[in-house]
Amino acid sequence: MKEVSEALPGARRALFARYHIGGCSSCGFQPEETLGAVCARNENLPVEDVIAHLKASHEHDQNLLLSPEELANLLAEAADEEIPLMLVDLRTREEHEAVAIPGSQLFSQDLQQEAFQRWDKNGLIVLYDHQGTRALDVAAYFVGHGFSEVKALQGGIDRYSLEVDPSLPRYEVEIE
Repeated sequence: MKEVSEALPGARRALFARYHIGGCSSCGFQPEETLGAVCARNENLPVEDVIAHLKASHEHDQNLLLSPEELANLLAEAADEEIPLMLVDLRTREEHEAVAIPGSQLFSQDLQQEAFQRWDKNGLIVLYDHQGTRALDVAAYFVGHGFSEVKALQGGIDRYSLEVDPSLPRYEVEIE
Protein backbone atom coordinates (compact mmCIF):
# COMPACT_ATOMS: atom_id res chain seq x y z
CA MET A 1 0.00 0.00 0.00
CA LYS A 2 2.96 2.27 0.54
CA GLU A 3 3.81 2.12 -3.17
CA VAL A 4 0.17 2.67 -4.13
CA SER A 5 -0.05 5.73 -1.86
CA GLU A 6 3.19 7.17 -3.23
CA ALA A 7 2.14 6.68 -6.86
CA LEU A 8 -1.45 7.82 -6.30
CA PRO A 9 -1.51 10.32 -3.39
CA GLY A 10 -5.31 10.39 -3.22
CA ALA A 11 -5.60 6.58 -3.01
CA ARG A 12 -6.59 6.52 0.67
CA ARG A 13 -9.38 9.03 0.06
CA ALA A 14 -10.53 7.15 -3.06
CA LEU A 15 -10.57 3.80 -1.26
CA PHE A 16 -12.58 5.25 1.59
CA ALA A 17 -15.04 7.13 -0.63
CA ARG A 18 -16.02 4.12 -2.71
CA TYR A 19 -15.27 1.08 -0.56
CA HIS A 20 -15.07 2.44 3.01
CA ILE A 21 -11.52 1.12 3.31
CA GLY A 22 -8.92 2.93 5.39
CA GLY A 23 -11.06 5.37 7.31
CA CYS A 24 -10.92 3.70 10.72
CA SER A 25 -8.97 1.06 12.62
CA SER A 26 -11.41 -1.72 11.70
CA CYS A 27 -11.03 -1.14 7.96
CA GLY A 28 -7.54 0.37 7.92
CA PHE A 29 -4.48 -1.02 6.21
CA GLN A 30 -0.76 -1.07 6.87
CA PRO A 31 1.87 0.39 4.51
CA GLU A 32 3.48 -3.03 4.04
CA GLU A 33 0.21 -4.69 2.91
CA THR A 34 -0.45 -5.30 -0.76
CA LEU A 35 -3.50 -3.99 -2.55
CA GLY A 36 -4.46 -7.59 -3.25
CA ALA A 37 -4.43 -8.44 0.46
CA VAL A 38 -6.51 -5.38 1.30
CA CYS A 39 -9.03 -6.29 -1.40
CA ALA A 40 -9.16 -9.92 -0.23
CA ARG A 41 -10.07 -9.01 3.34
CA ASN A 42 -12.64 -6.48 2.19
CA GLU A 43 -15.28 -8.72 0.65
CA ASN A 44 -12.86 -10.07 -1.98
CA LEU A 45 -13.04 -6.91 -4.06
CA PRO A 46 -11.79 -7.44 -7.62
CA VAL A 47 -8.29 -5.94 -7.64
CA GLU A 48 -8.64 -4.85 -11.28
CA ASP A 49 -11.80 -2.87 -10.45
CA VAL A 50 -10.13 -1.22 -7.48
CA ILE A 51 -7.08 -0.30 -9.57
CA ALA A 52 -9.35 1.19 -12.26
CA HIS A 53 -11.13 3.25 -9.60
CA LEU A 54 -7.83 4.45 -8.12
CA LYS A 55 -6.55 5.48 -11.56
CA ALA A 56 -9.79 7.34 -12.39
CA SER A 57 -9.67 9.10 -9.01
CA HIS A 58 -6.05 10.04 -9.63
CA GLU A 59 -6.97 11.58 -13.00
CA HIS A 60 -9.71 13.57 -11.28
CA ASP A 61 -7.21 14.71 -8.63
CA GLN A 62 -4.79 15.87 -11.33
CA ASN A 63 -7.49 18.21 -12.64
CA LEU A 64 -7.72 19.81 -9.19
CA LEU A 65 -4.01 20.68 -9.08
CA LEU A 66 -2.62 24.08 -9.93
CA SER A 67 1.08 24.76 -10.49
CA PRO A 68 2.76 27.68 -8.71
CA GLU A 69 3.22 29.44 -12.07
CA GLU A 70 -0.49 29.00 -12.88
CA LEU A 71 -1.37 30.51 -9.49
CA ALA A 72 0.93 33.47 -10.11
CA ASN A 73 -0.81 34.08 -13.44
CA LEU A 74 -4.26 33.82 -11.83
CA LEU A 75 -3.26 36.23 -9.07
CA ALA A 76 -2.02 38.73 -11.67
CA GLU A 77 -5.24 38.36 -13.68
CA ALA A 78 -7.33 38.73 -10.55
CA ALA A 79 -5.52 41.94 -9.62
CA ASP A 80 -5.74 43.41 -13.14
CA GLU A 81 -9.31 42.45 -13.97
CA GLU A 82 -10.74 42.17 -10.47
CA ILE A 83 -11.60 38.50 -11.00
CA PRO A 84 -12.83 37.04 -7.73
CA LEU A 85 -10.32 34.55 -6.37
CA MET A 86 -10.40 33.10 -2.88
CA LEU A 87 -6.90 32.08 -1.78
CA VAL A 88 -7.05 29.93 1.36
CA ASP A 89 -4.12 28.94 3.57
CA LEU A 90 -4.63 25.58 5.29
CA ARG A 91 -1.59 25.80 7.56
CA THR A 92 -1.49 26.73 11.23
CA ARG A 93 -1.99 30.27 12.46
CA GLU A 94 1.70 30.42 13.41
CA GLU A 95 2.80 29.39 9.94
CA HIS A 96 0.39 31.84 8.30
CA GLU A 97 1.59 34.71 10.50
CA ALA A 98 5.22 33.87 9.74
CA VAL A 99 4.81 33.73 5.95
CA ALA A 100 1.83 33.68 3.62
CA ILE A 101 1.04 34.20 -0.04
CA PRO A 102 -0.25 37.79 -0.24
CA GLY A 103 -4.03 38.00 -0.28
CA SER A 104 -4.59 34.63 1.34
CA GLN A 105 -6.97 33.96 4.22
CA LEU A 106 -6.24 31.52 7.00
CA PHE A 107 -8.62 28.56 6.97
CA SER A 108 -10.66 28.27 10.15
CA GLN A 109 -14.03 26.93 11.23
CA ASP A 110 -15.48 30.42 10.80
CA LEU A 111 -14.06 30.76 7.28
CA GLN A 112 -15.35 27.30 6.38
CA GLN A 113 -18.85 28.24 7.55
CA GLU A 114 -18.67 31.50 5.61
CA ALA A 115 -17.54 29.63 2.50
CA PHE A 116 -20.30 27.05 2.69
CA GLN A 117 -22.98 29.64 3.41
CA ARG A 118 -21.95 32.68 1.36
CA TRP A 119 -19.27 31.99 -1.24
CA ASP A 120 -20.16 31.51 -4.90
CA LYS A 121 -20.13 27.74 -5.53
CA ASN A 122 -18.79 28.49 -9.04
CA GLY A 123 -16.13 30.96 -7.90
CA LEU A 124 -12.44 30.10 -8.02
CA ILE A 125 -10.97 28.85 -4.74
CA VAL A 126 -7.28 27.99 -4.44
CA LEU A 127 -6.13 26.08 -1.38
CA TYR A 128 -2.55 25.71 -0.22
CA ASP A 129 -0.60 24.19 2.63
CA HIS A 130 3.10 23.89 3.39
CA GLN A 131 4.21 21.31 0.84
CA GLY A 132 1.05 20.25 -0.97
CA THR A 133 0.24 17.24 1.19
CA ARG A 134 -3.23 18.22 2.49
CA ALA A 135 -4.58 20.72 0.00
CA LEU A 136 -5.82 18.08 -2.44
CA ASP A 137 -7.88 16.36 0.27
CA VAL A 138 -9.46 19.66 1.29
CA ALA A 139 -10.10 20.54 -2.36
CA ALA A 140 -11.93 17.22 -2.78
CA TYR A 141 -13.94 18.03 0.36
CA PHE A 142 -15.02 21.37 -1.13
CA VAL A 143 -15.92 19.69 -4.44
CA GLY A 144 -17.97 17.18 -2.47
CA HIS A 145 -19.89 20.11 -0.99
CA GLY A 146 -20.84 21.50 -4.39
CA PHE A 147 -17.96 23.85 -5.24
CA SER A 148 -17.01 23.52 -8.91
CA GLU A 149 -13.86 25.63 -9.29
CA VAL A 150 -11.56 24.45 -6.50
CA LYS A 151 -7.83 24.01 -7.00
CA ALA A 152 -4.98 22.78 -4.79
CA LEU A 153 -1.54 24.35 -5.12
CA GLN A 154 1.03 21.73 -6.11
CA GLY A 155 3.92 21.69 -3.68
CA GLY A 156 2.28 24.26 -1.41
CA ILE A 157 3.82 27.55 -0.35
CA ASP A 158 7.25 25.89 -0.29
CA ARG A 159 7.23 25.22 -4.03
CA TYR A 160 5.57 28.60 -4.69
CA SER A 161 8.49 30.26 -2.90
CA LEU A 162 11.01 28.27 -4.94
CA GLU A 163 9.42 28.80 -8.35
CA VAL A 164 7.53 32.09 -8.16
CA ASP A 165 8.28 34.31 -5.17
CA PRO A 166 11.66 33.80 -3.51
CA SER A 167 10.89 36.70 -1.14
CA LEU A 168 8.65 34.28 0.78
CA PRO A 169 10.94 32.57 3.30
CA ARG A 170 11.05 28.79 3.22
CA TYR A 171 10.94 26.78 6.43
CA GLU A 172 10.74 23.29 7.86
CA VAL A 173 8.22 22.18 10.45
CA GLU A 174 9.86 20.51 13.41
CA ILE A 175 7.79 17.94 15.23
CA GLU A 176 8.82 17.19 18.78
